[in-house]
Amino acid sequence: MTVEISLIATPKAVPELRRLLRHHVHDVRLCATELLTNVIDHVGEGTPATVRVMKLPTGQVRVEVTDPDPRALPLLVRPAGATAESGRGLALLDALALRWGVEQHEHGKTVWCDLEGEPPHDTVHELAAPTRSAR
Repeated sequence: MTVEISLIATPKAVPELRRLLRHHVHDVRLCATELLTNVIDHVGEGTPATVRVMKLPTGQVRVEVTDPDPRALPLLVRPAGATAESGRGLALLDALALRWGVEQHEHGKTVWCDLEGEPPHDTVHELAAPTRSAR
């Protein structure tokens, strides 16, 4: 199943995206919002963007964010300083993702990351249920 959300990259869109992806695990929501924040910070507020979340044949989950600027490429360069208020998004994505990358195309680019597969909702519920000890 693929979820595709077209939006305008603004700070208000970030919590809205998180809400729209509420049925996905935390890492999916976090990576999607970090990639959207990169569009806001490095391409510009008001940029049209498309967010996709899809299950891959391998069982992994791919998060993609597409924007119209093929030149503003994400780079994982140096860690943010201890007092910096930004600059940790790609480091966080790099730590959470199995792999990530950028695909440039004629009308923009897509930044993507692959994450471990999401457990079915029933499995999450079963794991959260209290266990009884045998007497």
